[in-house]
Amino acid sequence: MTLTQVWGALLIFVLAPVVGGLPLTGWSTRLLTGQRLSRVGTGNVGVSAAFYHGGKVAGIVAVLLEAAKGIGVVLLARYYFPADPVWEIIALIGLVMGRYWFAKGAGTTNVAWGIAAYDWPTAVLTFFLSGLGFTIFRERRQGRLLSLVLLPLITALRHQDGALVLAITCLSILIAWIYQKLPDDLDLPDDEGRLESRTMFRFFRGDRALVALDAPLDAAKFGNKAATLGQLSAWGYPVPRGYVLPAGDDPTSLLEIASPSEAQPLAVRSSAQDEDTGSASAAGIYQSFLNITDQAGLAAAIVRVFSSYNSQRALAYRQSQGLPERGLAVIVQQQVQGQFSGVAFSRDPIARCGDAVVIEALPGGAEQVVGGQVTPEQYRVLVQPDDVPPLAEIATAAWQLSEALTLTVEGDGQVPSRLLQQVAYLARHLESRYQGIPQDIEWSFDGETLWLLQSRPITTLQPLWTRKIAAEVIPGTIRPLTWSINRPLTCGVWGEIFTVVLGDRARGLDFEETATLHHAHAYFNATLLGDIFRRMGLPAESLEFLTRGAKFSRPPLGSTLRNLPGLMRLVRRELKLEKQFAQENQDRFAPVLQSLTATPRESLSPTELMARVETILDLLKQVTYYNILGPLSFALRRALFKVPEESLDAMQNAEISALDDLRAIAQDIRQVLSTPELERISDGPSLMTALAESTDGEALLKEMNRFLDQYGYLSPVGTDIAVATWRESPGPVRELLAQFVRQPPPPKTTTATPTGKAARVQSRLNLKGQVNTLYNQLLAELRWSILAIAAQWQTEGYLIDQADVFFLTLEEIQALVAGGETDWRRVQRRMGDRKTQYDQDRQMPVVPYLVFGNEPPSRDVALAPGATVQQKLTGIGASAGVVTGQLRVMTQMENVAATEGPFILVVPYTDAGWAPLLARAQGLIAEVGGRLSHGAIIAREYGIPAVMDVTNATQRLHSGQWVRVNGETGTVEVLERPSPQPLALEQGRE
Repeated sequence: MTLTQVWGALLIFVLAPVVGGLPLTGWSTRLLTGQRLSRVGTGNVGVSAAFYHGGKVAGIVAVLLEAAKGIGVVLLARYYFPADPVWEIIALIGLVMGRYWFAKGAGTTNVAWGIAAYDWPTAVLTFFLSGLGFTIFRERRQGRLLSLVLLPLITALRHQDGALVLAITCLSILIAWIYQKLPDDLDLPDDEGRLESRTMFRFFRGDRALVALDAPLDAAKFGNKAATLGQLSAWGYPVPRGYVLPAGDDPTSLLEIASPSEAQPLAVRSSAQDEDTGSASAAGIYQSFLNITDQAGLAAAIVRVFSSYNSQRALAYRQSQGLPERGLAVIVQQQVQGQFSGVAFSRDPIARCGDAVVIEALPGGAEQVVGGQVTPEQYRVLVQPDDVPPLAEIATAAWQLSEALTLTVEGDGQVPSRLLQQVAYLARHLESRYQGIPQDIEWSFDGETLWLLQSRPITTLQPLWTRKIAAEVIPGTIRPLTWSINRPLTCGVWGEIFTVVLGDRARGLDFEETATLHHAHAYFNATLLGDIFRRMGLPAESLEFLTRGAKFSRPPLGSTLRNLPGLMRLVRRELKLEKQFAQENQDRFAPVLQSLTATPRESLSPTELMARVETILDLLKQVTYYNILGPLSFALRRALFKVPEESLDAMQNAEISALDDLRAIAQDIRQVLSTPELERISDGPSLMTALAESTDGEALLKEMNRFLDQYGYLSPVGTDIAVATWRESPGPVRELLAQFVRQPPPPKTTTATPTGKAARVQSRLNLKGQVNTLYNQLLAELRWSILAIAAQWQTEGYLIDQADVFFLTLEEIQALVAGGETDWRRVQRRMGDRKTQYDQDRQMPVVPYLVFGNEPPSRDVALAPGATVQQKLTGIGASAGVVTGQLRVMTQMENVAATEGPFILVVPYTDAGWAPLLARAQGLIAEVGGRLSHGAIIAREYGIPAVMDVTNATQRLHSGQWVRVNGETGTVEVLERPSPQPLALEQGRE
C-alpha cells in the first residue's frame, strides 16, 4: 500500500460516515414542505419518509441527494484504489453506518446507487431478479431479503474474488441488521400520507391487492359492483368499509389485516366484470358468503367466491346472455348487523311507470329477501319528482330525508314507516345521481345507520321512454299500421341528421330504437337521446331536459368546437334545403302525386294497390327528411334572428289557409241566410239542413264541396293515417263552419311583406308549409290506397270492417297481398286481440309521462282461445307478460334433456341456482319469494312471465297440466286441454 493509499484509506474511514450522516434528506424536505422528518411518523430521516410526509417532489430530491452520496463515496474509493474494488464496498459500509448512527436512515438508496456505480451489471441483475420476485409474491420483507441474498451471490458468480464477496456479504448483513432496528415508514397508514404518494406506497408496501372501497375504481379490473361501491363511498353514501381483491391476486395481505369475529363478522361477495352492468345483472349467479367469523373461514370463502366464476350456472348464464369471459374480483366488507333489511327498486319493475318506489323488507339481514326462499313484506312509497333535487343540484344535496318531508307509504308490516320513507328517498336520490337510470339497491338498518350494501341499474327498466316531444309529433292512441309506417320514417331521418353532426361518433347507436309504443301511445327513447347528447358534449342535465323539462344549460365551448365540423355539414344542408326541395318537387314529387290522384284506385288489383303503396312510401321517405329538417330550420332561424311570430305569414300552411277559406264561407253564409235561419243553426247537421232548405243554399253547398275537394286530404291528426280525412268524414269541418257562422272570428290582420331577417325566416316558414302540404297529401293517398285493399278484402269476407286493416302492420299487409300469409282465421284473431287491447289503451285515465323499459312479452298474442279455466291461483306478479303452456313441477333441481319441449317451471323457491333452468323455461311459478328476489330479477332479464308466492304451488299443480300465467296481475289459470288439436304454447314478443 502506498502512502497515498494510506491517506485515502483514512479519508474513506472518516469521510464516508460523515457524508452518510449528513441529513440532506431532512434539510431538503423541510426547505420544500416545512416538514421536520425527525418529528413526524417513525422519526426516520429517509427517502420513504420524504415521500410519505413531503410528497413526490421532496421524495425525488431526497433520492437524488442520497444517490449522490452513494456514487460519491464509491468514486472516492476508486480514485485511491483503482485496482482493488473491495475498498468501494468498504466505503459503502462506512456510509451506511454513518447514515444509521447520525441520520436515522437505512441507507438503502445510497447502497443501490453506489452498487450501480461500482458494478452496474451486478446491480441490474440484482434489481431485476429481486424486483421480479417482489412483483410476483408481493411481500416487501421477503423482497428485501431476496435482494440482500442475491447481491453477494451474483458478485461471487461474476468475480470469483473471495475478499470482494466477503465485503459484499458484510454490507448485506449490515443492512439487514439495520432493517430490524429501524421502523419502516411503509408501515404507516397510506391514507395519512401525501395523496400523490399513496399509490407508490401501496405498491412498495406489497399490498397492491388491498384496494379500499373508498374511491372510484376501474370496473374493467375490479368489477362493476366494487367500482360502484367505491364511487358511492366517495360520494358520501353510507357504504360499509371493505377491500376488493382483483382477479388472481393473492389474498395473504388481506388475511393479515382482517380480523373477523363473532362481534364483527365479515361478508365476502363477488364483483364480476359482467355483473351489475347496464345490460346484465347476474343476480345471485356468483357466490357470496356472510357471517365469516374467523381467518380460516375467510380464506375459504375468498377461494370459493373466486372459483364461482367458473361454476356451471355462471358459465350457462354468460352463454345465455352472450357475455365474454373476463374475470371476477372479491369484495370483503364489514357485515352489517341489520335490525331491518331489504331491497328497493327506485321504479316499479312491473308497472314500469309512475312515482312509486317498491320496497321488499323483513327484520334481520338482506340476504333472506334477495335469496327468494321467503316471501318478504311489500311496500310502495310515493316519491314525487319535486321531492328529490334536480340533477344539477344532486351532487351537493344530502341523501338523508328531510324532517319536513313526509312520503306516502302503502303496505303493512313490521318495518317502521319512517325507515321505509328514508329507503325510498335514498333509492330515488341514487337514481337522480345516476342521471335518471332506475336503481336496484340492497340496504340494511342496524338501529342507528341505514347502510347501502349495493346499487345497480335495473336492467329491465332500460331504456327510459318519454312523452316529451312525442306527444306533439304523433298524439293520441296509435294503431299498429300507423306505427309500422311512421316509426321507420321518423327514426331513419333523425338518425341521418344526428349522424351528420356526430360523424364517426355515431357508431354503435341504433336509431331504429328512437321511438316505441307503450299502450298505443308514442314515446321517444330518452336514454338513446341522452347518449347522443353526451357524444355531442352536451351537459349531463340534457337527459333531465327530455324527461322532466329541466333547463338546458349552455354546452361547454370545447364540445361546441368538437362538433363544429358536423354542425357546419348540417348548416350546408340547411342552406341548400329550399332549392333542393323545389328541384325534387318539380322533378319527382309533384309528377308522381299527380299521377297517383289521376289513377282511380277502384280499378286496381290488390297487387297493383300494394305497388302504389310502396311508391308512396318511397316518396314519404324523402319527404320526411324535409318534413323534419324544414320545421327545425324554421325554428332555428326564427330563434337566431329573433323574429316575432306575428310578423310572419303562415298562409302557405294548408291547415291555416283552410281555416281562412272556412271563415270566408261562413261569412258568405251569414250574408245569404236570414236572421231566423241563422238562429236555428246550432251544429253541423242543422247548418246543412238550413243550407238545403234555403233557396240560395245550393251555391253555398257547392262552395263547401269545392273546399273538401281542395282540402279533403287533411284530417284531425295529420300524422295518423288511421284517422279519417275531411273528405271521408266532413263532420268536424261542418261543426267548425257552424261555429264560425254562429260566432264569427275576428277579421284576420293583414301582415306586411317580410323584409330583411324576417324574409329569411319567412322563406323557411313557406318551405315548412309546402312540405307539410305534400306530406299530408301523400299520407292521404296512402290511407286511401290501403282502404281500397281493405274494401276488396271486405267484399271477399275477410274483413268485417275496412277500418280493421289498421290493426295490421305494413309487413303483414304486404305478406297477405303477396300470398305469404294465408291463414285468415289467425289474422282475424290477431286483429281482434289488437283491437281489444287498443280499446283498453284508449280508455286509460292517465297516460304516463315516463315509461321505463321495453314492453313485456305477449301483449300481442291470442291466448288459448276457447280454453276452459278449471282453477285460478293468485300470487305476486314478478315479471310481466302472459304465457300459455305445459307445466314442469320440480321440488329440487333436475336435469332437463335438451330435446324436451317448452315448459313453464313450478318450483318451491327461486335462488340463483335455478338460473340454468330459467334460461330454458317459458314461464315461472314459485311458492315463495318477492318481485325483487334474484329469481324474479333473472326472469325479467330473460323476458319470461313469473308469478311468486303461490301457496303450495308444487302440491296444487302437476306436471303436464296446461296453464295461463299472467306475470303482471299475478294470476295462474289452470286450463282444460282443448281438443282435438293440442294447445300450442305461444309467447309473443314485440
